Amino acid sequence: MGVKLEVFRMTLYLTFPVAMFWISNQANWFEDSVIQRKRELFPPEKESQRQEFEAFKDRIRKQREEKLLGRAAQHGS
Repeated sequence: MGVKLEVFRMTLYLTFPVAMFWISNQANWFEDSVIQRKRELFPPEKESQRQEFEAFKDRIRKQREEKLLGRAAQHGS
């Protein structure tokens, strides 16, 4: 019984990781599950959203520059 049990255990130990590797590397499964979930969590940006974000960054940059120029003018006088 000992040899048969060891053969069974060794088969199980080798089969499980190989099967998991094979399943996880199926392109169809990856496409259907992982990429679809990623698209749900992070939808593609719209052009209007990107433009709004760029305008916001420009406003913040201008406010910082004005603040720094105001400080420099106060210290310079």
